[in-house]
Amino acid sequence: MHSRRLAFLILPLLSIVVCAASQREGGPPPADDKYLGLWSGSWEGGGGGSGGFDLTLDRDKDKAMTGNVSVTGEPTYKATLTSIAFDGAKMTAKYDYTPEPSSEVVLTGTFEGNSATGTWSLRDKASGNEVSSGTWKGTRKDKQVH
Repeated sequence: MHSRRLAFLILPLLSIVVCAASQREGGPPPADDKYLGLWSGSWEGGGGGSGGFDLTLDRDKDKAMTGNVSVTGEPTYKATLTSIAFDGAKMTAKYDYTPEPSSEVVLTGTFEGNSATGTWSLRDKASGNEVSSGTWKGTRKDKQVH
């Protein structure tokens, strides 16, 4: 009789622990997972300049969001995002401007379905002063690239 009571007390506690562990391990994916993948489009600004870009958003082994950008136009370059954050459908990201290491690019954008639009700003890292700015727009090419 005593062991039955003990089992009735331990089983619910054990199931709570198991459920909590499974939620930690494999719970629902983060809401911003829907933005993972390859986004391609065009940019304008910077004194009349224009070109294209590929923006790849992914997750690393620790499930942190990562990304990189490949830009065409003048100049053409590739860079890794140094920060990226989503607040709902609104993204803010930064990367070092590889043609000029003392500068960085700040991207802001809004994602809706398979399209995204936003602004970019080239800034001096030391002062934070804006050097150039413009707009960008793109569409999803591939989902979740891992």
